[in-house]
Amino acid sequence: MVRPPTDRDATGRKAPGVPVGVRRARREDFDALSAMLARAFYDDPITSWFYPRPQRRLAYARRFFAIRLRQLDGLRLTFTTTDHSGAALWTPPGRWREDLRQSLMLLPMMPALLPHIVRSTRAVREIERRHPIVPHYYLSVIGTEPAVQGEGIGSALLSVVLDRCDSEAIAAYLECSKESNVDFYVRHGFSVTECVELPGGPPLWLMWRAPRQPAPPAASRGSR
Repeated sequence: MVRPPTDRDATGRKAPGVPVGVRRARREDFDALSAMLARAFYDDPITSWFYPRPQRRLAYARRFFAIRLRQLDGLRLTFTTTDHSGAALWTPPGRWREDLRQSLMLLPMMPALLPHIVRSTRAVREIERRHPIVPHYYLSVIGTEPAVQGEGIGSALLSVVLDRCDSEAIAAYLECSKESNVDFYVRHGFSVTECVELPGGPPLWLMWRAPRQPAPPAASRGSR
């Protein structure tokens, strides 16, 4: 018998006051995480634009996220929750651009993209052209199971690397595909640097977060 996670009540909602458990993702998590991310991004404007056929979108998105998880495997910056209800995929400074090996891993996506390969390629180029050159941690993907969104899972996943950004005095960067999510990232210190209209597609909000200065020791506050 499979026992439900201990941090959730009988309805499946996270119990109030129980912290979200976050850990590094392992390869054995990838199947569950790719399925969860496909559900999380099913109604995402960018995902819908890349995969416009609703009946195939879930399968195509799951295939893409399975590839993305494998692409970033080894960087040790992919995090999930104890119950696979969320995931965040980061790259370290200087590693955001795909290398040849990673690009070849995307070949299984060609059947999904081929009907509109020209616009898809133009969109990717537009996004990459605007990617900052200043060293930063890049949030490639973050998603939460739709049924448990709003329970602090995304914030817990973000904080793992944002705390590192602050301690290392390094910035963070992401592309937000939903206007309704912009305020969420603003609350975590990000600000919009540009809103890009993809060629024939939806807008994309580019967001940057400068590292936060650590608070001074209490004894030194107000000292002259």
